[in-house]
Amino acid sequence: MDRKLALITGASAGIGAAFARIYASHGYDVALTARRAERLDRLAEDIGLRHGVETLTVAADLADPAAPGAILDHLTAHGRVVDVLINNAGYGQPGTYADTTWEQQAAVLQVMLTAPSELAHRVLPGMVDRRFGRIVNVASLAGLIPGSAGHTLYGATKSYLVKFSQSLHLENLTTGVHVSALCPGFTYSEFHDANGTREKISASTPSWLWLGADEVAAAGYEAAEANRAVAVPGAPNKAIAGLAKLIPDEWALALMAAQGPRFRNI
Repeated sequence: MDRKLALITGASAGIGAAFARIYASHGYDVALTARRAERLDRLAEDIGLRHGVETLTVAADLADPAAPGAILDHLTAHGRVVDVLINNAGYGQPGTYADTTWEQQAAVLQVMLTAPSELAHRVLPGMVDRRFGRIVNVASLAGLIPGSAGHTLYGATKSYLVKFSQSLHLENLTTGVHVSALCPGFTYSEFHDANGTREKISASTPSWLWLGADEVAAAGYEAAEANRAVAVPGAPNKAIAGLAKLIPDEWALALMAAQGPRFRNI
């Protein structure tokens, strides 16, 4: 195939679906993966008709350790290689660490830490060989500020994705592979509906703190093309990330203790 292929995880809605549309609009074929096959197929059909690109769908649950290999095997069977990897799949596990099961927390680690690391490790050598590649790890503003009570591993895994992206970015400065961590704040998507925090957050956060999924994905696309190691979309989010670096850790942690219950279910 003459066109390059972008693989997007968590592509059935929100930021993932927005990434799929953006890359298709720039002439990329897209491979979409998420758990919901019907929604993937509808999105793939719409993108294919709108942009005239090839679309592939792979229904898979990244909580299954075999999923990354199965996804890439499916693409190989269709004669395709991954030129762009968007590690977008993720979620927040409500509750405190002690009040949830290890199986729930292990699934968080698999989906948000192990799977993106494995996918990047599997596709990176081919990108280096072809002297072209883009990897965007969708992290979060939560990865740049202190942790909060509830959704215990969310900020931790997002912080990991930031550091992981920075290291890959530096390792590939001369290879033609661009690596970026995208760190959005509050985003209009299904994320908060899935973890049951929509009503709480909507009542406690001003509208100017929110961005649309299309805006966030566009910032991620631009960061990858410019090869910026970390991208924080939106002026308020940039200010929050900068402030978190400047104030003493004790103050920052006290602020999270006071504000965390406004947007976490514990």
